[in-house]
Amino acid sequence: MKKRIFKRPWTKKVRSIQSEVFLMSAMLVLVAVITITYVSVRVTRTSILDNSTTYTKQILDQMNHNLGSYVNYMDNIASIVAESENTQEYLFRENETRTEINQILEQFSIILKGRADILNLGIVKDRGAAIINDAQTKINTNIDIEKLDWYRKAKIKPGRAIISSSHVQHIIEGSRPWVITLSRGIRSKTNHNETGVFFIDLNYNAISELCDQNTLGENGYVFIMDQNGNIVYHPQQQQLYNELQSENTESILNSQEDTVVVGKGANEKRYTISRLDQTGWVIVGCVYTKELLRDSDNALKIYTILAISLIVAALLVSMLIAKGITTPIQQLRHSMEQVQEGDFSAGDIQTKEQNEIGSLTNSFRVMTRRIEELMEQNVHEQEEKRKSELRALQSQINPHFLYNTLDSIIWMAEGKKNEEVVLMTSSLARLLRQSISNEEELVTIGQETEYAKSYLTIMKMRYKDKLEYSIQVDPSVNRIHIIKLVLQPIIENAIYHGVKYKESQGNLEITGYLDGMDAVIRISDDGVGMDENTLQHIFEKHKVNYQSNGVGIYNVQKRLELYYGSGYGLTYKSEPGKGTTVEIRIPAGGGANETK
Repeated sequence: MKKRIFKRPWTKKVRSIQSEVFLMSAMLVLVAVITITYVSVRVTRTSILDNSTTYTKQILDQMNHNLGSYVNYMDNIASIVAESENTQEYLFRENETRTEINQILEQFSIILKGRADILNLGIVKDRGAAIINDAQTKINTNIDIEKLDWYRKAKIKPGRAIISSSHVQHIIEGSRPWVITLSRGIRSKTNHNETGVFFIDLNYNAISELCDQNTLGENGYVFIMDQNGNIVYHPQQQQLYNELQSENTESILNSQEDTVVVGKGANEKRYTISRLDQTGWVIVGCVYTKELLRDSDNALKIYTILAISLIVAALLVSMLIAKGITTPIQQLRHSMEQVQEGDFSAGDIQTKEQNEIGSLTNSFRVMTRRIEELMEQNVHEQEEKRKSELRALQSQINPHFLYNTLDSIIWMAEGKKNEEVVLMTSSLARLLRQSISNEEELVTIGQETEYAKSYLTIMKMRYKDKLEYSIQVDPSVNRIHIIKLVLQPIIENAIYHGVKYKESQGNLEITGYLDGMDAVIRISDDGVGMDENTLQHIFEKHKVNYQSNGVGIYNVQKRLELYYGSGYGLTYKSEPGKGTTVEIRIPAGGGANETK
């Protein structure tokens, strides 16, 4: 056959679509705006945090200097008292005089009057005797001085100032002040094994005033730790003592940097660190990151407003460009979806576009028309093929079956069995009439059952007492349409391969009923049955068996599946020695290919 050639119905020059790819400009603007805004916010944030860290470090360095000067001053006082002759004589002479004690007390009095930040000062002997403040101050006899940390460390390292963490002082009877103790071990100039301790209790408020001279924002604060991580000063000392608040001292001590960041979100803290060389103390400034970044809100608002304005402008421009490009594409896609659903008329779309999209639309229209023509041609060919197959099936009455039936009629006529001759002849006439006269592909289940009944009547007369059958089909099922020549091949198969080889009489039962939205026809026999291997290959395509009518189970199953779908057709159940049951299931409403 000569191949048809379809030419494009358009000849206009296709315009480049590159002129419409300005959509990329909007994308670039969007990416650029987001990137610049992000970088600006990050730079602003980093700048604020760096400036805050620098400012905090300067404050801490100043506090470090002030505390260093303060500690040096107090150490000088301790050194003057510890190295005085009166102190040596009091500590290391067995019989000290009252004059020495009075001179020491006078010295204490001068110091206490001149320094309000000194709460207590005293000299403690090895044997537990002590001079504290004035002659009226009594030592607490309920404590073991040797176990006091500031006393024990001072004796271990005499001649050096030892500064304790903040603590409650128990050495004075009836007094429990919160202090920081500066102690200094005093060694005898004549016998180095003898030592004593001079101590100064610094009023906790004095350290507090030094630390509170500079503020770190609204919620920032400064605290001091010793080299072991113990809190020397903290503005919420009582809360720390009662474990209502805590600081990340371990991270601070282990840090090699001047800044440590802990926590997340609103609880993120920034610790700035400065170390006091004289004491080993660590001065820590703590500020909340959220508070530091509060000043960046105005800049962030400006960045945000500018970014939103640029993004809106970019989106508007992109929208206009996209609309011009995507409208014909959306129309083409919608048309494709309709064609996919089977509506080929939707493929006949017109376009004014003269670019690649217009070219694609025109190609799709031509392709759709061609597919529609091919499908119509295929449907027509398939319809003709089905009719040819049906005519072939109708003509496949085995000559052997016809010869045997006619021989039986002659034999019965010779035997004067007129009634049987009439019955078999009329059954054969009905069988031939139903097989070759009706060109329609569909018949009712009632008609198909009558066709099978005519066939069974002939077979029962041929096999005499070897075959018995019954047909019980629900009247509502009889009106349902089914494709022709379905029952007879299955019945024939049951007789030739099941009942025929049974020694006793074989029974065949045909029943029809509704099962939900389906119609079911069941053909059961009590013949020899089939094994599992035979069942597994029951639907394979065999060569035509001329001992039967030539219409195999494969042919029936294929026709049922093609017409009704893969969910319908034949189902076999069989057991050797017990018989076989075949179910034919079709939709009660007719098949997808049924002619309206």
